[in-house]
Amino acid sequence: MTPTAPAPDHRQRRWPAAAALVVALAAGSFLLFGGTGDAPTPPPPARTDAKSVWPGAKRADLPAALPDGPLFTPTIFLDATTAVGTAPSPAGDQSRLLLRSGSQLRELRRLPLDGNPQFEAFTADDNQIFWAESTAGSPAVRLWTADRSGGPARPLTADTGRAVFFGNQYDLVVADGELHWAAAPGDVAEATEIRSIPVGGGKVTVRTEQGQWSQSAWPWLVDDGSTSGEPRLRNLATSRDVKIAVSGLDVLTCGPVWCRAMVMGEETLTRIDLVRPDGGDRRKIAGGAAQSAITDVAVLDRFEILSEPGPDTDLTGAAALVVYDITTGRTVDVAPDADGAFARGGMLWWSTTTGDEEITWHTLDLRTVP
Repeated sequence: MTPTAPAPDHRQRRWPAAAALVVALAAGSFLLFGGTGDAPTPPPPARTDAKSVWPGAKRADLPAALPDGPLFTPTIFLDATTAVGTAPSPAGDQSRLLLRSGSQLRELRRLPLDGNPQFEAFTADDNQIFWAESTAGSPAVRLWTADRSGGPARPLTADTGRAVFFGNQYDLVVADGELHWAAAPGDVAEATEIRSIPVGGGKVTVRTEQGQWSQSAWPWLVDDGSTSGEPRLRNLATSRDVKIAVSGLDVLTCGPVWCRAMVMGEETLTRIDLVRPDGGDRRKIAGGAAQSAITDVAVLDRFEILSEPGPDTDLTGAAALVVYDITTGRTVDVAPDADGAFARGGMLWWSTTTGDEEITWHTLDLRTVP
């Protein structure tokens, strides 16, 4: 396992395509048993747009350009109008980490660009924001925090080990009053450290698990089977392992509730299914023209985020953004020309670019969907 490089600038983003077997955990409680037997499957509801089917859901539009000129790139949205993200200083010599709420800006961190600063692995609870940062001059990852209500940012710990980030919403997990992350032990090839620190600061505790694991909704871990040969889930609270059912040429991304199965033909993707980790309750949600838009499967255990490339996607990078609602079986059109999609903690956001290169960020709070 190696640390994940930071995500590219959103203007360079391209929608992902199915590749090798990937199994990563998604949020939610554990549910392994399901299935509808042999009862006929009713036809899916008619496809419609998000504003029509979810009129009360909170959403917003946020221009990327800041009042002082540079472009703002969000890394996490706390609600539809409040985001933490990065932007260069007006002089272009420093990178700023900002909390942006409407027209209000609060600077959390400022580092020289010549040190190649990296801000990544963001998460938040009701009171605090957490992130990891590193620089070329000090490559060790440090964890930082800031109160959502105000005040300066403060270091949480530099005792992070060889921290491993996969670019999903579970790189940092807040649970039971502690912040948790995964690290690769330097002397044990087939093991993973789960490190934890109280959210207010203190001593780091280390728990070593045999195998190569990544975090999910606490207390779950996932092993993608690349080294063990057996994709599985592990509950840290009970030390119970659960085998993930694998069949055929499916490319799986699994959570404790649902797996996304990219069903492959001889050379191309034929369709996208959702299926329980034990192999039950399988359903087709999209054809071979669709792609998964984000790494995490089944946001809030309910919403699968997909993209539908158009004839100009290879040229422009923009594709239609759609959401499959597992509860209703409905496919909902969100945006016809999104430059990319991101999701953390139930917040979905994407950007669009006009003909004159004006960039706008758009949000949809999936937590407010009835």
